[in-house]
Amino acid sequence: MECISVFDMLKIGIGPSSSHTLGPWRAAERWITHLKTNNQFDTVKQITVHIYGSLSLTGKGHATDYAIMLGLSGADPVEIPVDDIHLIVADIKQTKKIRFGNEKSIAFDPQEHLIFHKKFLPFHANGLKFEATFQNGSKKTKTYYSIGGGFVVVEDRKNAKKKIEVFNTFPFPIQNGNELLAFCAHEKKSISEIVLQNELSLRNSKEIDHQLKHIWNTMLECMYIGCHTEGNLPGGLNVRRRAFDMHKNLMLTANAYTGPENWLQTIRQTEVKFRQILKWVSCFALSVNEVNASLGRVVTAPTNGSAGVIPAVLMYYLVIENHNADFEHIKKFLLVAGEIGSIFKKGATISAAMGGCQAEIGVSSAMAAGALTELLGGSPEQVLMAAEIAMEHHLGLTCDPIGGLVQIPCIERNSMGAIKAINAAELALDSNPADAKVPLDKVVQTMWETAKDMNSKYKETSEGGLAVGVFLSDC
Repeated sequence: MECISVFDMLKIGIGPSSSHTLGPWRAAERWITHLKTNNQFDTVKQITVHIYGSLSLTGKGHATDYAIMLGLSGADPVEIPVDDIHLIVADIKQTKKIRFGNEKSIAFDPQEHLIFHKKFLPFHANGLKFEATFQNGSKKTKTYYSIGGGFVVVEDRKNAKKKIEVFNTFPFPIQNGNELLAFCAHEKKSISEIVLQNELSLRNSKEIDHQLKHIWNTMLECMYIGCHTEGNLPGGLNVRRRAFDMHKNLMLTANAYTGPENWLQTIRQTEVKFRQILKWVSCFALSVNEVNASLGRVVTAPTNGSAGVIPAVLMYYLVIENHNADFEHIKKFLLVAGEIGSIFKKGATISAAMGGCQAEIGVSSAMAAGALTELLGGSPEQVLMAAEIAMEHHLGLTCDPIGGLVQIPCIERNSMGAIKAINAAELALDSNPADAKVPLDKVVQTMWETAKDMNSKYKETSEGGLAVGVFLSDC
């Protein structure tokens, strides 16, 4: 059974896409490691990267070319200063050389050595093949697949059985919602407590808290940056940032603040009428995805394209529902959200290239709805009911980014997903799960069936829907 940690579902990286940016970036890193493991790195003379399917069709808009070059350069998406991204890429384009693995200089012309193929590889819609030419003239290739949420795999059926046999398992191995509820009932624990026990089998309590704080601080900083940055987003659509103006209008207090934490406390002093609440949640979600669209640092939750939903809903809890909330509340929220996301990944997909936007905004909304429900006192059954309600009303949502950019309609969809998550949590809290007609596992299965039936032009290819209905010249 696949064991997916909360830190697999919530990764820190650079926007705008976990599958098209973070995944190729990580694939390049893995390829370098592969070459070094086989004692071939030092003899590499030339590099060529072939990009296929959805990665190719919307790769330029998702900065796939940037990600590959940065990965080949040895830059770390978690630590790289955001301002260095354009400098590194500009230097490669100008000098036509790349600092391979940050160790040796190799001739590299992006126009020649990054090749975009429209055809799809059979294993997955997001494929990329790295090709190395060695000093003796021989060549070697290796193909990776970016399957959503920054996850990268290789097609290795030959050794699949062996890998499964030696794979470590959690103390509470969970494949679906029913198994999660069974563990909760047997152990008399909440969902967050069960998930924490699984995480403790991988790392100690101090490490878990440190990483979760890092994730939350990245989310908070991302919202802070987004709410304090004005202007237009890059990419050619001339999309104006809206979080800045929304935030300015919502901040009725004249009190000065410094930094994200003090900012959060200041927001708690603002009006909390229904319209203001809606606007605050939307503002938080928009701010994250505007940062994401401008190659900023975000947390995949579970993807970059849906990165705004979970922090927006968590902020809603912190600034509206519970002013006394502390890190323990944040910790529970992230643990529950990560587990719900892993159930969707195991039973369906979190890749828009495979399942449309239901796999991204739909899953993130379900994750946030379930996590909020536990913080508001819901039972494990109500938590899964909230996740089911949120996904049920995203089923069939297509992925049709205009211009191949994660801007229209993607940014607004994060706002809608966050609002739906809060509504789903309230519906679940006022319901008896015993009366529910659709369990979470059924909606996961239905989402996967819907994904398989969905026409490929609605799966992050920009070949259908709004992507062809709105002309770039109109923007």
